[in-house]
Amino acid sequence: MKNATECIHIDLAERSYDILVGAGLMGRAETYVDLPVGASAVVVTNTTVAPLLAERLTRALRQRFATVRVVELSDGEVHKDWETLNLIFDALLASACDRTTTLFALGGGVIGDMTGFAAACYMRGVPYVQVPTTLLAQVDSSVGGKTAINHPLGKNMIGVFNQPLRVVADLDALDTLPDRELIAGLAEVIKYGPIADAAFLDWIDANLSALKARDKRALGYAVKRSCEIKARVVAQDEREAGLREILNFGHTFGHAIETGLGYGAWLHGEAVGCGMVMGAELSARLGLIDATYAERLQHIIERAGLPTVGPRLGTARYLDLMRLDKKSRSGLIRFVVIEAPGRAGVHGADDELVDQVLTAHTR
Repeated sequence: MKNATECIHIDLAERSYDILVGAGLMGRAETYVDLPVGASAVVVTNTTVAPLLAERLTRALRQRFATVRVVELSDGEVHKDWETLNLIFDALLASACDRTTTLFALGGGVIGDMTGFAAACYMRGVPYVQVPTTLLAQVDSSVGGKTAINHPLGKNMIGVFNQPLRVVADLDALDTLPDRELIAGLAEVIKYGPIADAAFLDWIDANLSALKARDKRALGYAVKRSCEIKARVVAQDEREAGLREILNFGHTFGHAIETGLGYGAWLHGEAVGCGMVMGAELSARLGLIDATYAERLQHIIERAGLPTVGPRLGTARYLDLMRLDKKSRSGLIRFVVIEAPGRAGVHGADDELVDQVLTAHTR
């Protein structure tokens, strides 16, 4: 994987695109050679990533674009809001960018979401490319075209579906990640096992130490397989009308944790990891899986270094926040649950059952 480039294709008719996975991709001019020609490129990044990786990307883009500008935003989930989004528009307008301008999202999920949202809105739509620099973004948020910002009452509640031209998952970018960020990304890798590929969960279980040690071969396979699974799901349900909802395993509980604590207190992957433990417990209490399978998943999540016990916000607060989840219908909270190892579905659950799960997994 060190010198190879894997290509995963998402088939969405005229919105189809490739996900490139490999080491050293970001800095190669040929990575971008067949993208639409425009006069200018704008790299949207943040103050943490810019000094580490912006020059690597802009050097390659200057071989294709006459003008390359960099917009640096503040780092963190707390800045995924209207005010920060407007800074992208300020920069585009100040530079007189037109509809041939291509945006490049260089960063984690926050940057990817906001850049994709800005690209959908600016002049009613300009092209953009995802260049994810975190494990979580490479295996999940950069793929599939979901873009959004947060609202104080709910996470990712304001946004649009906007597919990128390409996703460039450069494994070398993961070398810059703090350990906490890498571990948070493992949550979205682990997620794909119980919902879509039982054998992949076995592989993760056997290779968890290599993943945490940043072994490039292990990371490369994890990113590739995760993207293959997500590409297959998105191709069947681009706008989350049904099947794609399974990708939100752990997210209903997880988003409630993030919103309830305040954005940034827990990383998204940390909240999802804990949310998967709760989701597996709910699956067992619904009689869909054995308790031993839920316990095994919890053990893997714990070994990854992710939290398995959530904050005690109170059941009423959790329920209020989860009713704002995009899967809810007419006030009924719907959860992604494991129906069998490697297969997931969406089920409702009454408040009493959810309270039992929260009692068991919060303190």
